[in-house]
Amino acid sequence: MAWGCALWLALAGGALLALLVQLLRWLRADGDLTLLWAERWGKKPEHELRGKVVWVTGASSGIGEELTYQLAKLGALLAISARREDELQRVKKKCLQISSLSENDILVLRLDLTDRSSHEAATNSVLKHFGKIDVLVNNGGRSQRSLFVDTNLDVYNAIIELNYLGTISLTKYVLNHMIQRKKGKIVTVSSVMGIMGAPLATGYCASKHALQGFFNSLRTELTDYPEISVIQICPGPVQSQIIQNVFTENLAKSIENSGDQSHKMPTDRCARLTLVSVANDVKEAWISDHPYLAVCYLWQYAPTWAWWLMNRMGKRRIQNFKSGIDADASYSRKKK
Repeated sequence: MAWGCALWLALAGGALLALLVQLLRWLRADGDLTLLWAERWGKKPEHELRGKVVWVTGASSGIGEELTYQLAKLGALLAISARREDELQRVKKKCLQISSLSENDILVLRLDLTDRSSHEAATNSVLKHFGKIDVLVNNGGRSQRSLFVDTNLDVYNAIIELNYLGTISLTKYVLNHMIQRKKGKIVTVSSVMGIMGAPLATGYCASKHALQGFFNSLRTELTDYPEISVIQICPGPVQSQIIQNVFTENLAKSIENSGDQSHKMPTDRCARLTLVSVANDVKEAWISDHPYLAVCYLWQYAPTWAWWLMNRMGKRRIQNFKSGIDADASYSRKKK
């Protein structure tokens, strides 16, 4: 009897210790625990992505630009797209400086995601240049900073046209090629806003929720192709040019003051965790500091608490925005 009690206590103590370790990891985490496990113990991007043909949209700035640099250092062959060809040429020049890639290893391909009639030809251009597409990174898109009551409906049409319809249009042509090869990776940079709701971003949240629903459904249609991965990346606030380029209450207006962005996750960290997700076929990766990471968990497992918390965070977010500082500044962890 005594031996049985001792064993039970030992098991209970071990379980409690494991729980405490996980809690400490979670409190320090900048990504969901599945992703961080893959980062430590899983496949390495250096091994999985070297020599792969990777097409990155939205590659002229922000997360897309940083992904391009890290992929170049890994030895991936790159097709980089955005609307601004001069900026793409700048990115390509830096890639050549920091990597062993040659001129022909990087294809600059101007692309407007809202011009869906050009997507088939763009896909064919990448295939003609490289002969295949191993990974498509759907990163192009724009965020939003405006209250719904102040915002013209044509802004919502533009957001859906760019973030959602443009993304799935390009995916359709690339996926046809991957189905023929029976392998490939479709990676879409969504957002934590595709999991939760937040003020000042009603249209942006709607577009990211649409992407989440679409790709979760698409994954179920591809069960006959086990080597085609559908991967969704959900970053929280990241240091990038996304705020300077946001939609506002009307299409002609830009944001006047983007505020200090230093409190947000460094772009290189977000890009690295994205590549870890790609290497390990993580179906959905949450990449964020707290409190957004905590809200993701609440939204997933305890939505009533998440709504309560977001109502309070949302008030401060609106106050910050109206005061001319970054909407997320007061509760994002300061980076040293």
